[in-house]
Amino acid sequence: MSGSEPYIARRPKRADGQRNYDAILAAAFKAFHADGASASLEDIASQAGVAIGTLYRHFPTRASLVEAATRDGLTSLVDLAEETSASGDPLAALTGWMSSAVEHFSTFRGLVGILAQSMYDEGTPSHAVCAAMHQSGADLLRRAQDAGRVRADLTPAELFDLLSGAAWVRENAAPGKPGATRFLELILTGITVAPR
Repeated sequence: MSGSEPYIARRPKRADGQRNYDAILAAAFKAFHADGASASLEDIASQAGVAIGTLYRHFPTRASLVEAATRDGLTSLVDLAEETSASGDPLAALTGWMSSAVEHFSTFRGLVGILAQSMYDEGTPSHAVCAAMHQSGADLLRRAQDAGRVRADLTPAELFDLLSGAAWVRENAAPGKPGATRFLELILTGITVAPR
């Protein structure tokens, strides 16, 4: 690992390493969902049935563990953007993708802040996948704008600010309250242009 490149955890080739890696990641998912991004790494190691040193060998920083735990979700947003960009309705593609993005960004408490930082900090493990996800959303936005369905003055950075805000509302909403859904509806009303 060079000093300038962030560490990206990869599944080991040896069977015992794979078992430990998978157990740590499964325990991290549970802990992050229960306690947020600041969940105890010692508790994660214990739940995985490994020593804390084993956790750190696979994931030397909390950021590398969070990146591994959220990588598939962010990659799925990139894939979703590619799949829906071929649809005939650019606005439906964008709004469906935005809904999925808000859901992923608020997977657990504290994630939206981590992703927002990672988008702009090349030194974070999540930067590359965040940048790819950001580009895929920007492409959907551009298509909807070219079709005259979304405000022409909305920038990709502003779109992600709006998504981060909606994710924060969802992340902090009381159980059973429709706050995030309503917030996203209001955002969509504000950015959508009625068909001519």
